[in-house]
Amino acid sequence: MARIGLFDIVGPIMVGPSSSHTAGAVRLGLAARKILGSEVQKAKIELHGSFSATYWGHRTDVALIAGLLGMPMDDERIPQALDLAQEAGLEYSFASADLGDVHPNSVRIQAEGPSGTVTVCGSSIGGGRINIFEINGFEVSVDGTYSVLLTRHRDTPGVISEVTKVLAIHGINIAFLDVSRKTRGSDALLVAETDDPIPELAVEHVQRIPQVIVVRTLPCF
Repeated sequence: MARIGLFDIVGPIMVGPSSSHTAGAVRLGLAARKILGSEVQKAKIELHGSFSATYWGHRTDVALIAGLLGMPMDDERIPQALDLAQEAGLEYSFASADLGDVHPNSVRIQAEGPSGTVTVCGSSIGGGRINIFEINGFEVSVDGTYSVLLTRHRDTPGVISEVTKVLAIHGINIAFLDVSRKTRGSDALLVAETDDPIPELAVEHVQRIPQVIVVRTLPCF
């Protein structure tokens, strides 16, 4: 039987009104910002299902922008996120979209900043919990329970062993490891969920692997 924690019952510490439509949305926006790896200058946000139908009443739009601005879900500035986005020069748009057979509280975020562009699809699954199910067209499953190392790399022999070797050298235990690719020999996405925080020195070492193109980390959030 799965254990149920206290926060699964009473909900997270957050700025409301809804753990699903507000707190989870903040986390999804924040995750997209961290995967981008820089401040967000432009964002195209496509809302699916219940998110699309009820976002205004639950202020899902405000919550997503708050996350893209870097706010955690208990930040007291969340209600002012749209004004703060205007002050920061963040350009954004909202639209409805059918993302397929996914959770009704789902969103696709295309975020652009100094570090480039990233597209992140994720769901708010209740109680402030989320699941990121796609990054730049690669299928993933990331829920924020663990620290995460993400690498986009050339699909060549030895890259995965080199990345895991770096983590082992730094004493970082891998809880789950998944690698996705679209075609053989193309770019691939490695997702390593770890029991330990990933220090910047380990990130720098991974970045020096010749076939690695981009490295990002997500802390537990």
